[in-house]
Amino acid sequence: MFQDRIQHIEARIRAAQHLPEETRRELLGLISSLQAEVETLAATRGEDAQSITHFADASTHEATRAEKKPEVLQAALSGLTGSVMGLETSHPAITQVVNRIAVTLSNMGI
Repeated sequence: MFQDRIQHIEARIRAAQHLPEETRRELLGLISSLQAEVETLAATRGEDAQSITHFADASTHEATRAEKKPEVLQAALSGLTGSVMGLETSHPAITQVVNRIAVTLSNMGI
Protein backbone atom coordinates (compact mmCIF):
# COMPACT_ATOMS: atom_id res chain seq x y z
CA MET A 1 0.00 0.00 0.00
CA PHE A 2 2.57 2.58 1.05
CA GLN A 3 4.87 1.63 -1.85
CA ASP A 4 2.14 2.68 -4.30
CA ARG A 5 1.68 5.95 -2.46
CA ILE A 6 5.43 6.65 -2.54
CA GLN A 7 5.45 6.03 -6.30
CA HIS A 8 2.48 8.40 -6.63
CA ILE A 9 4.36 11.10 -4.69
CA GLU A 10 7.43 10.67 -6.89
CA ALA A 11 5.31 10.93 -10.04
CA ARG A 12 3.66 14.12 -8.77
CA ILE A 13 7.04 15.69 -8.03
CA ARG A 14 8.38 14.77 -11.46
CA ALA A 15 5.26 16.19 -13.15
CA ALA A 16 5.25 19.51 -11.26
CA GLN A 17 6.30 21.84 -14.06
CA HIS A 18 6.71 24.95 -11.90
CA LEU A 19 9.12 23.19 -9.53
CA PRO A 20 12.76 24.34 -9.73
CA GLU A 21 15.05 21.47 -10.72
CA GLU A 22 17.12 21.78 -7.54
CA THR A 23 13.99 21.48 -5.38
CA ARG A 24 12.76 18.54 -7.47
CA ARG A 25 16.04 16.67 -6.96
CA GLU A 26 16.01 17.43 -3.25
CA LEU A 27 12.44 16.22 -2.82
CA LEU A 28 13.02 13.06 -4.84
CA GLY A 29 16.04 12.28 -2.68
CA LEU A 30 14.05 12.87 0.48
CA ILE A 31 11.18 10.71 -0.78
CA SER A 32 13.66 7.94 -1.57
CA SER A 33 14.98 8.20 1.99
CA LEU A 34 11.42 8.23 3.29
CA GLN A 35 10.64 5.04 1.39
CA ALA A 36 13.59 3.22 2.96
CA GLU A 37 12.65 4.41 6.44
CA VAL A 38 8.96 3.59 5.98
CA GLU A 39 9.81 0.06 4.86
CA THR A 40 11.73 -0.45 8.08
CA LEU A 41 8.98 1.13 10.17
CA ALA A 42 6.23 -0.89 8.49
CA ALA A 43 7.68 -4.12 9.82
CA THR A 44 6.72 -3.17 13.38
CA ARG A 45 4.37 -0.19 13.08
CA GLY A 46 2.35 -0.59 9.91
CA GLU A 47 -0.32 1.95 10.79
CA ASP A 48 2.29 4.60 11.53
CA ALA A 49 3.97 3.88 8.18
CA GLN A 50 0.63 4.30 6.40
CA SER A 51 -0.11 7.57 8.21
CA ILE A 52 3.27 9.01 7.35
CA THR A 53 2.95 8.17 3.66
CA HIS A 54 -0.65 9.43 3.59
CA PHE A 55 0.34 12.82 4.99
CA ALA A 56 3.44 12.99 2.78
CA ASP A 57 1.16 12.45 -0.20
CA ALA A 58 -1.32 15.10 0.92
CA SER A 59 1.44 17.60 1.69
CA THR A 60 3.14 17.02 -1.64
CA HIS A 61 -0.17 17.46 -3.44
CA GLU A 62 -0.84 20.79 -1.75
CA ALA A 63 2.69 22.11 -2.23
CA THR A 64 2.86 21.24 -5.93
CA ARG A 65 -0.58 22.35 -7.03
CA ALA A 66 -0.76 25.30 -9.39
CA GLU A 67 -3.20 27.30 -7.25
CA LYS A 68 -1.73 27.45 -3.77
CA LYS A 69 -3.95 27.28 -0.71
CA PRO A 70 -1.56 28.07 2.16
CA GLU A 71 -4.03 27.13 4.89
CA VAL A 72 -4.61 23.68 3.36
CA LEU A 73 -0.87 23.15 2.88
CA GLN A 74 -0.27 24.11 6.50
CA ALA A 75 -2.91 21.62 7.68
CA ALA A 76 -1.34 18.86 5.58
CA LEU A 77 2.14 19.71 6.87
CA SER A 78 0.87 19.67 10.45
CA GLY A 79 -0.49 16.19 9.81
CA LEU A 80 2.82 15.13 8.30
CA THR A 81 4.93 16.34 11.21
CA GLY A 82 2.35 15.02 13.66
CA SER A 83 2.52 11.58 12.06
CA VAL A 84 6.04 11.05 13.43
CA MET A 85 5.37 12.35 16.93
CA GLY A 86 6.43 9.73 19.41
CA LEU A 87 8.88 8.15 16.96
CA GLU A 88 11.76 10.53 17.71
CA THR A 89 13.50 8.11 20.06
CA SER A 90 12.72 4.77 18.44
CA HIS A 91 13.00 5.90 14.79
CA PRO A 92 15.02 9.14 14.68
CA ALA A 93 15.94 8.80 10.98
CA ILE A 94 12.34 8.82 9.78
CA THR A 95 11.59 11.77 12.02
CA GLN A 96 14.49 13.69 10.51
CA VAL A 97 13.49 12.84 6.92
CA VAL A 98 9.86 13.84 7.53
CA ASN A 99 10.90 17.12 9.10
CA ARG A 100 13.17 17.91 6.11
CA ILE A 101 10.34 17.12 3.70
CA ALA A 102 7.98 19.35 5.68
CA VAL A 103 10.43 22.27 5.62
CA THR A 104 11.07 21.90 1.89
CA LEU A 105 7.36 21.71 1.07
CA SER A 106 6.57 24.59 3.40
CA ASN A 107 9.12 26.76 1.64
CA MET A 108 7.44 25.94 -1.68
CA GLY A 109 4.09 27.11 -0.37
CA ILE A 110 5.29 30.62 0.40
